[in-house]
Amino acid sequence: MPKFTPLPDLPAPPNTVGIRGWLRSNLFNSPLNSIVTIVAAYIVVQGLWWFIDWGVINANLIGETRADCPVDANGEKSGACWVFVYTRLEQFIYGFYPPDQIWRINIVFIIFALCIGALVFEKTPWKNWIAGFTLLVFPFIAFYLLNGDAFGLTKVDTHKWGGFTLTLVLAVTGIVASLPIGILLALGRRSEMPIIRSICIVYIEFWRGVPLITVLFMASVMLPLFMSAGVETDKLVRALIGIIMFQSAYMAEVVRGGLQAIPKGQYEAAQALGLSYWKTMTFIILPQALKLMIPGIVNTFISLFKDTSLVLIIGLFDLLAIVQSAIVDPEWPQVSVEGYLFVALMFWVFCFGMSRYSQSLERKLSTGHH
Repeated sequence: MPKFTPLPDLPAPPNTVGIRGWLRSNLFNSPLNSIVTIVAAYIVVQGLWWFIDWGVINANLIGETRADCPVDANGEKSGACWVFVYTRLEQFIYGFYPPDQIWRINIVFIIFALCIGALVFEKTPWKNWIAGFTLLVFPFIAFYLLNGDAFGLTKVDTHKWGGFTLTLVLAVTGIVASLPIGILLALGRRSEMPIIRSICIVYIEFWRGVPLITVLFMASVMLPLFMSAGVETDKLVRALIGIIMFQSAYMAEVVRGGLQAIPKGQYEAAQALGLSYWKTMTFIILPQALKLMIPGIVNTFISLFKDTSLVLIIGLFDLLAIVQSAIVDPEWPQVSVEGYLFVALMFWVFCFGMSRYSQSLERKLSTGHH
């Protein structure tokens, strides 16, 4: 019987591998998709070219006044006036904080950035200690540095806080406080005790049925009415209370969805081991549920970060409010686009960062759910 030698494997067709193959299988795999791809590419290229021409090539980057952004005979700018952002950058970041005390905010930013960087980096040693410092110690350091009136620091009233500093204070405080409260509300809503369950249901449904703008009005106007005579509550504190109460209700529903995704067998297994309710939740149920809730939790955090701009209605000047007050300055006409682009970039950077970190956390903790 003749002996046959197998032929070597042939390479894949050139039009199915590499960039050419990816383009053909994803963008040009049908006549309709090809047309849509060409039209979309044309729109994107036109938009990018306009922005590069307006925001980079013909832009004005250096200067100190509006005169450094020349206009044509019709009073129109040839390009972006980034001089406006450059000259007002300190105000956009620090608000009305005294210039000679800005170093205190910078220290808070540096400590916060170092803590977040250490927690995000996987190989950081003593991560548990760093997490404890970030949650338990850093808030007091930040409060005394920003507020002052202790340790020889000059007191800076909260009405002078503003800009991106105020946005971060509102967002970070709301995020850190709403998560544990939301977890407790979700556990209470699933409780077998009727009184606890009823209280949690009423709380959640009430705050979810009221717009945040109304909550801020209530916190700013109505909350002082419940205080004792002579007791004054800071406007920023009232806003924080309203944001935390509002956001914790939404967080509770996200957590409840994760708890319902855990099979009943997990509860029964914990009971068979003789674990108490709190040990069951702490060591068995919540670790699994929180892993499934990462997309919903981060989505709620991002929503909260963007909703902080609503504090303008109660007289707090966050990043968006500071920029809006600056673009109506008669000394800086026609700079609204530059101002709003700066705000959009700042919000996008932080929201995109939270989104990317949540995706990496999902991949890291994704075990047996594909």
